[in-house]
Amino acid sequence: MKILFKLMLLGILVMSVAAWSWGGSKTKEAKAQNGVVKIALKDVNDGKAHYYHTEINGKDVKFFVLKSSDGVIRAAFDACDVCYREKKGYSQQGDFMVCNNCGMKFHSMKINEVKGGCNPSPLARTVDKNFVYLKTTDIAAGSMYF
Repeated sequence: MKILFKLMLLGILVMSVAAWSWGGSKTKEAKAQNGVVKIALKDVNDGKAHYYHTEINGKDVKFFVLKSSDGVIRAAFDACDVCYREKKGYSQQGDFMVCNNCGMKFHSMKINEVKGGCNPSPLARTVDKNFVYLKTTDIAAGSMYF
């Protein structure tokens, strides 16, 4: 009975490690068409940060989109000027984005407003009633972070 239990635990551990290393990415692929990445507003209007990546010149460039508490759709690279070398990005805690490297917190209403330092590096976007549009040229400008 103890051997069976140990084998089950080992199996769960192996499956967990495999899932984390092969499919554990927090980003979804965002494909560009005609030089633009288009994301449906219905997918990002819940106040949560939604993480994406798109390939630019052989690099996976990561970014997030969220609707801040003031109702504005915002976008930023999942990196900053200071900590990008660590490749840890940001996580969300309520109305704040938190640098996973240094722990600095940034109110979501400041994304795209404040740049530099450890602030999430702004990503230009346009929004209409149905979609958020990100130009691949703007995404490419942040490829140095990745």
